[in-house]
Amino acid sequence: MPAKHLIVLVGPTAIGKTHWAIQIAKHFNSEILSADSRQFYQELEIGTAVPSRSELESVPHHFIQHKSIHDAYSVGDWVNDANDLLKELFKKHEILVLTGGSGLFIKALLYGLDEFPEIDPNIREELNRTLNAEGLPILQAKLRELDPVYFEQVDLDNPHRVIRALEVSLGSGQPYSSFLGKKTVSHPFNIVLIGLQTDRDLLYNRINARVDTMIGQGLVEEARALYPFKDLNALQTVGYRELFTYFEGKMGWEAAVEEIKKNTRRYAKRQLTWLRKMEGISWFSSDSPIGAVLDHIEEQIT
Repeated sequence: MPAKHLIVLVGPTAIGKTHWAIQIAKHFNSEILSADSRQFYQELEIGTAVPSRSELESVPHHFIQHKSIHDAYSVGDWVNDANDLLKELFKKHEILVLTGGSGLFIKALLYGLDEFPEIDPNIREELNRTLNAEGLPILQAKLRELDPVYFEQVDLDNPHRVIRALEVSLGSGQPYSSFLGKKTVSHPFNIVLIGLQTDRDLLYNRINARVDTMIGQGLVEEARALYPFKDLNALQTVGYRELFTYFEGKMGWEAAVEEIKKNTRRYAKRQLTWLRKMEGISWFSSDSPIGAVLDHIEEQIT
């Protein structure tokens, strides 16, 4: 049987992964699997930059808006679903494309899920009490103290991620990051890692423009409809959190928009920090000709 190949396209938010993935998939008559953990949810569309209808129709996509924000759906659930789907799709394709901005999900699929020790549930309860009584900044500061390595990688504005790292660090006596990347798995396919990057100022300008576009498309109305569910894990997401704060009168409109842009830029920076620690990525400028990337892929699969 000929070898199978999974093209994995990574990069920070707003770099253009959707556009590139579609071009690659079209060239190889392939299909795309999404590893964007917020685009999984039906209710989140504008704020997660879900591919447009024409983009979704141009190439078969999977794991786009296939879950509800009310569904429990972990990285482990997605890895199991993705492995099952890859097995089926590789029966009719030699090449498949995986893309998305959730580095945790991509690394879990490629290298296996990390294993953590059992933690006393009372620790999480105490951390949640601290969050409710004193706010997220105090937990962020504690994480910086206990695990400066993971502090530089995690989405600091996501209380669930911060609390998870803290409960493992406190419960085990070891940094959360010390448990990451220990497990390795083998796959019945070859992995080709492609990374997209660009000048920081250009990326930040794209991010700012994307936020303005989202607002013009109706992000405020989308967030307002989701406000009753603001405590769900799926909604601990840049773009929604800031608007929830605005709805509550704790922040003005212009400040909320600027906060969305700032937090998205911070998120992009953390994505790059995470990705640059992954080995084997071939990096391309986001304005490279598609032919250069396709030539590189052809070299890797022959």
